[in-house]
Amino acid sequence: MKLNGSRVLVADATGGRGGAITAELADRGASVALAGRDRGRLAHTARTYPSAPIAAFDAYGPWSCTRPVHAAAAALQSWAPLSRAGRWPSVHPRSLAPAAFFRAALGILRRGSAVAAVTGVVAERPQPRVADYSACKAALAAWLDAVRREARSAGAAVLEIRPGHLYTRFATRPVAGTAPHWPEGGDPRHVAGAVADALEAAAELLRSGPDHSPIVERRAR
Repeated sequence: MKLNGSRVLVADATGGRGGAITAELADRGASVALAGRDRGRLAHTARTYPSAPIAAFDAYGPWSCTRPVHAAAAALQSWAPLSRAGRWPSVHPRSLAPAAFFRAALGILRRGSAVAAVTGVVAERPQPRVADYSACKAALAAWLDAVRREARSAGAAVLEIRPGHLYTRFATRPVAGTAPHWPEGGDPRHVAGAVADALEAAAELLRSGPDHSPIVERRAR
């Protein structure tokens, strides 16, 4: 997927990782559409991208996730969706909302397009005290693996973004109770650059290596 001149819808574009990815894609010449839950934060983010279409959605109602897809398709004509897939405080929205985005998109995408979603290292290494979170990320990873085979016949790539722990201040805002203690996280901007590289390479997996550096894999294992 060539990013320069491409059109990309970013879900949760106002978040730490989503915001970094949006900035990287725009820097590489992509026209971006912004989607998120908070209309105020969307409007604030849109000041950086004056021509970007914006759309709000409710992750607890996966049917509402189709609205940004169709709005972006109308505004940008041809585009690729990228779901940050995070900050939804229960298992079902964390897996079903990204799936709803992609199901709506797969019927629109043209050959050479791509979809991408962030799962995280917990998808393969579940962590104590975040069992529900780990489970939903594993479910999303399994869904991406299955839908990838469907997308290949349409000539679209499916990228799973599986980074290690990143510093996004997410852990400081638990929905309920006390967040587990996390070690210092990496810089989301470094992962954002690797995400852009992976999209351009039509890769299937972006993961963290033993030294926490991003590794792009052309084919998911």
